Amino acid sequence: MSSLDSLFEAAKIVQAKAYAPYSRFKVGAAILTPSGKVFVGCNVENAAYPVGSCAEAGAISAMLAGGENRIAAIVVMGEGEHLVTPCGGCRQRIREFASPETPIHVAGPEGIRKSFTLDALLPFSFGPDNLTL
Repeated sequence: MSSLDSLFEAAKIVQAKAYAPYSRFKVGAAILTPSGKVFVGCNVENAAYPVGSCAEAGAISAMLAGGENRIAAIVVMGEGEHLVTPCGGCRQRIREFASPETPIHVAGPEGIRKSFTLDALLPFSFGPDNLTL
């Protein structure tokens, strides 16, 4: 099984664990780090909208808690006919730990639907290197 297949499966498994009683829109994310570790996250809604958290944010938190701090690739899994790409806030969160060339794969239940680089989803981004004096 390829690393992309493993990431897809991890995102699919964690998507089922999402807590989305209000929107009923479950999202899962799986991050691969350069060391080969995989970290997952799912969206968690809250009755006090918009206090919930995105799947990508959860996966990034798990990655940091696991002692890693670089994203080599990410899969974001959602339902429906439209691509479920990371929201603007999550694109910026991913940017903090990824390079412009980092692949972001958008998936549905049937498999990977489309792949982007971070630079394609967040062109001309502001990141940690902008703060280096």
